[in-house]
Amino acid sequence: MKGALRLVYPPQCLCCGAPVADEGGLCPACWREADFITGTCCARCGTPLPGDGAGDAGDAAAGLLVCDDCLGLQRPWQQGRAALVYRGSGRRLALMLKHGDRLDLAPALGGWVARAALPLLRPDAVVVPVPVHLRRLLKRKYNQAEMLSQHVARAHGLAHLPGALRRLRHTPMQDHGSVGDRFANVDGAIGVPARMVPRLRGRAVLLVDDVMASGATLAASARALAAAGAAPISVVVLARAVKDA
Repeated sequence: MKGALRLVYPPQCLCCGAPVADEGGLCPACWREADFITGTCCARCGTPLPGDGAGDAGDAAAGLLVCDDCLGLQRPWQQGRAALVYRGSGRRLALMLKHGDRLDLAPALGGWVARAALPLLRPDAVVVPVPVHLRRLLKRKYNQAEMLSQHVARAHGLAHLPGALRRLRHTPMQDHGSVGDRFANVDGAIGVPARMVPRLRGRAVLLVDDVMASGATLAASARALAAAGAAPISVVVLARAVKDA
């Protein structure tokens, strides 16, 4: 049956729709533009760092390698990772999932996020997506972070708590503005419903989002989780925005 379906509907590149050998893959052109973060990276936010990899993986896992942004900003979480850099194919795929109603991308992209999360896993952790406000949810019909987080939870056999966080007020999109503006925009905008506090208290949390730029939304989410008694908190995203070299 699968063979017959592949004759009628051959596998296509996730990004551009060109023919590929296997489902959930990228064509050679899109693969070259996909900057997967597999080497040395910041232990706090996952941004790629220069290095030859010798001994760096252990240092990153121990929290010894930290980028300039994380040295200058207090991150309210312990560790972070990202699957891709937010450019090229990584940027296009993130935007297709977020704004293009491409829910069919979620299994493959969620699998990439699940692999990026491997250094962060704890057996008792719960997986929590960054929330969207009800107004935006009604317009978009889905939360892209939740689409990713459910695949992360399933891949690692962890509890999934999509209702652990909620938006307390509607905020403008974070696409523009200074770092300070972005943090001010989401200050106090995310909280934990009272009914969810007992399920979070004393639990490790893996917080999932689609893209990290300044980290303001993840920080607001992590602070809300910490206020509810969750610890330790780690973050993982599909794509990490980085400064141009």
